[in-house]
Amino acid sequence: MIAITNGKVVTVTGDTYEQGTVLVENGKIVAVGANIDIPADAEIINAEGMWVTPGLIDPHTHMCNFNEPRTNPSIPLDGNEMSDPITPQVRAIDAVNPYDYAVDVVRQAGFTTVCILPGSANLIGGRGTVIKLRKANTAEEMEVPGCEQMKFAMGENPKRCYGTDRKLPMTRMGVAALIRETLYKAKVYSDKLKAAETDPSKAPEPDFRLDALVPVVRGEMRCRIHAHRSDDIMTAIRYAEEFGLDYTIEHCTEGHMIVDALKKRNIRCTIGPHLWAPTKQELWNMTIENAGILANAGLQVSLTADEGSRTAYLPATIGLLMRNGLSEKAAFEGVTINPAKTLGLEDRVGSLEVGKDADIAIFDGHPFSSLSLCRLSMIDGEVVHNIM
Repeated sequence: MIAITNGKVVTVTGDTYEQGTVLVENGKIVAVGANIDIPADAEIINAEGMWVTPGLIDPHTHMCNFNEPRTNPSIPLDGNEMSDPITPQVRAIDAVNPYDYAVDVVRQAGFTTVCILPGSANLIGGRGTVIKLRKANTAEEMEVPGCEQMKFAMGENPKRCYGTDRKLPMTRMGVAALIRETLYKAKVYSDKLKAAETDPSKAPEPDFRLDALVPVVRGEMRCRIHAHRSDDIMTAIRYAEEFGLDYTIEHCTEGHMIVDALKKRNIRCTIGPHLWAPTKQELWNMTIENAGILANAGLQVSLTADEGSRTAYLPATIGLLMRNGLSEKAAFEGVTINPAKTLGLEDRVGSLEVGKDADIAIFDGHPFSSLSLCRLSMIDGEVVHNIM
């Protein structure tokens, strides 16, 4: 048994204990509180003067798929299969490199779980995967099974990748039309598969791409829709509602301009990255107040660095968001329990609660201060980073 003692314990979903204890056994949290009996044989980690939090979660990364270090910049990154605008059949797990530079760097910053999504070059980019940043030799050792999510993208990225060659989609109309057409075909394919359960003669010809979208059109797999501009966000909502998709809006850069529309539908948002320059038109209305505005409106807001190793700097960036309207409560939720909900893992990670995985981070100051360091990271009860 491990006992983390004397720290300021931020459970996120419950009380904060100014001098609390977290007990860990067999990879799980077995007790949290201010007056916990510590077994005599427990290994003690003294967190006096420090902050104890759930392991941080970035729900939208490209680590292990965007190839760090990048030895040859001319080679396409493994996270974007730019041979076709529709590639639902590709899977991020097939490009996860456990030895990627970002893994250890991000783990040392207090992150224990991340979601790796394909990039935004394609309208439908493939299945993302969730991993724990364990010390491992294979992707299978890191993967959290059953958490695959489908990546979609709106706006300028797919237009730039394909429209410049006079290939669909050249326009925002084309973006929406091709997504609708693909979802329609997937729905027809799915219906035929269901009919074939009672009448095998109705089985469709096998289609590898459409087969990957069957759980999407059945509402069984969450869609992560990249959309910056407010009109792109609304188009994404439009086709998601038409086809009954389970979805989140990724980036949601102009979300602050359509708060009422988002609130009406209780849209789940993943906000970030936060420090971009207006390098393309759809970022012109980006504001660092966005996360605070949406969280204060009552929306479920998750926070992301949308990168690889730069996820390590997300906590300090969140400190800037707190200076610009984001409450401390929403800040903690944005990298713990809300991402856990987005990934369908809120019963396992995202808060310090009895029965949950012992994914824990210890900081020597406020976790969102640029002056603080993560001193210890623990995943499933195993210490994976320690400079206590």
